[in-house]
Amino acid sequence: MTLKTTPLNSAHRAAGAKMVDFGGWEMPVNYGSQIEEHHAVRSDVGMFDVSHMCVVDIEGENARPFLRGLLANNVDKLQVTGKALYSCMLNPQGFVIDDLIVYFFSETWFRLVVNAGTAEKDVAWIAARNDATNSGVTITQRRDGNAPMALIAVQGPNARAKVWQVLPTTQAASEPLKPFNAVIVKDTAFGEVMVARTGYTGEDGFELAFPASQAENLWNALVAAGVKPAGLGARDTLRLEAGMNLYGQDMDDTVNPLDAGLAWTIDLVSERDFIGKTALKAMGQNAQYVGLILREKGGILRAHQQVLAADGTTGEITSGTFSPTMQEAIALARVPMGVAVGDTVHVAIRDKKLAASVIKLPFVRNGKILAA
Repeated sequence: MTLKTTPLNSAHRAAGAKMVDFGGWEMPVNYGSQIEEHHAVRSDVGMFDVSHMCVVDIEGENARPFLRGLLANNVDKLQVTGKALYSCMLNPQGFVIDDLIVYFFSETWFRLVVNAGTAEKDVAWIAARNDATNSGVTITQRRDGNAPMALIAVQGPNARAKVWQVLPTTQAASEPLKPFNAVIVKDTAFGEVMVARTGYTGEDGFELAFPASQAENLWNALVAAGVKPAGLGARDTLRLEAGMNLYGQDMDDTVNPLDAGLAWTIDLVSERDFIGKTALKAMGQNAQYVGLILREKGGILRAHQQVLAADGTTGEITSGTFSPTMQEAIALARVPMGVAVGDTVHVAIRDKKLAASVIKLPFVRNGKILAA
């Protein structure tokens, strides 16, 4: 199978990146040292090529009513231009088709950013719902075809300053942005740029969406300004420390989002109906999503390891790693409802059962260790 590539593929290769297959995309896992890349984002600034993710524009008079029924979170919360919302998109059984971010730019234009591996499935699902509801919206995916966009995430305490250094005409519009907001700036040296403050590392920063034809130029300008390229390896340890779910690992279309720590993204309060609402209410929450810190030496926490509660009930690790910031083995886990923060559980690692502490997520946020 031929792997798909982003507009920055040759730039990654020129930088000596180790390339891997990531859901059918050839992507950089690191540029030499995953640990250095991780620490750069926590303490200074790093950047990620996220052009494998897909921008999908939803346009038309019925854009808001259409998304009101499509998404589990309520787009009626989006009233200010540029405001963003994190949401799940559910199937009729109440399970997660994808998690995504939706941006509001006008009553006739909303923008979704969906995951790489699910993009084709997502666009097909959205199109089918458009037909089924006779909504008449226009669905334009901006990864292939006409006017493709590249996406670069610049993250870290110095990220915004570095972006303004390279894109000075974006500063006036983007400096006042609060988290989960975006602005579109037309007059940059790299064409029209959407600047969003919706990161995935637990650090501040910007996500830049702009013409794919300018990808290498902007990437190289950021490198010249001292922004360190970072690969999928650091992205995974950073998001895990920040307690953020990864689609396909922490949840998928067989997982109840209430059991994946995503209740805060599901609007079950308003009378609004959405796909999967009835099934989700019937299922209710049957597990809880927590962090674990391994307290005994002798293992690394990994996905699918069994978690044993004191009362004999079991759960499962969904993501695990060795935290570069904390210097401890940590994990995200789905555990029985009776398990409480502060409890000790045991994780089955090969032929051992090692003790781990249950903590409230996140582990790390804005450079500070929050879990001990």
